[in-house]
Parts: sequence; C-alpha cells; structure tokens
Amino acid sequence: MSAVEKEEVVPVLNRILESELAGVVRYTHYSLLVFGFGRIPIVAWLRQQADESLVHAQQAGEWITTLGAYPSLAIGPLLDSHVFDIASILRESLEAEKVALDLYRELLARTEGRSVALEEYARQMIYAEELHAGEVDKMLRRPGAMTPPPGRGTTPA
Repeated sequence: MSAVEKEEVVPVLNRILESELAGVVRYTHYSLLVFGFGRIPIVAWLRQQADESLVHAQQAGEWITTLGAYPSLAIGPLLDSHVFDIASILRESLEAEKVALDLYRELLARTEGRSVALEEYARQMIYAEELHAGEVDKMLRRPGAMTPPPGRGTTPA
C-alpha cells in the first residue's frame, strides 16, 4: 500500500479503533444497568458484546501498527440516553452498530482493489456487524412479530 493510500486508510482505522473501544465501555456500562427477571442472560449477552468490541478494537489497532502508524488513544462518542430499559439500551446499541458499519464500509471503499488483506478484513467486519445488527433488531421486535416495524430494516444500510 502506498504512503498516500495509508494516509487515507489509517484515519479510518483509528476511528474504528475509537468506536470499538467506546463499544467496550458502552456494553460494559449497559450490563451494570440491567434489572429484572431476564437480567442474567441479558447481562451475559451485553458482556459478550463488550468482549467482541475489544477484539475488534485490537484487530483495528494491529492493522494500524502493521501500516506503520500510531494507534489512537481516544475513545469514540458514548451514546447514553440515561434511560435504562432494555429496549432503550438495544436501540442505542443499534445506533452504535450503524456507526460501526459505516466506518467499515468506508474502510472497504478505501481499500478495495488496493489491498486484498485489508479489503477482506473490512468485508469480514461488515459481515459480523450486519449479523449483530440483525440480532439486535430481532431482540427489539415484539414476540411473534416476523417483520421489523416501519422505518427499521433488518440490517442497517
């Protein structure tokens, strides 16, 4: 990858790193705010998402250093409506997934045809984020509802 291409790719990777680190904090924070009968499986799921965000952050950081750049120490924005019902937490999670998907799509656009490995990484991350967004969307549906409510697709565009 040329120096010019690295100058385009590294900032996107750093925003991905920051976004995924924010996910670690966000999902961990959410896991502390769950109460009620369904607490145990929901807390476990949220902590699993925090662990996955950490792995994604580490992967982005590895790519940054592979390209000879310095990984950001910043953290992305933390969405928090201060409403702690499960549906609100999941809606905030879905918004964060849309941000991550946009970043990975931007990375794909900047690497397509330039680096097979980075292009493949971006595609794998888009795949994982789309699956995750689909799961969150299903969790937000009323039991028995086969389709999402109007205005909310199964995977973010």
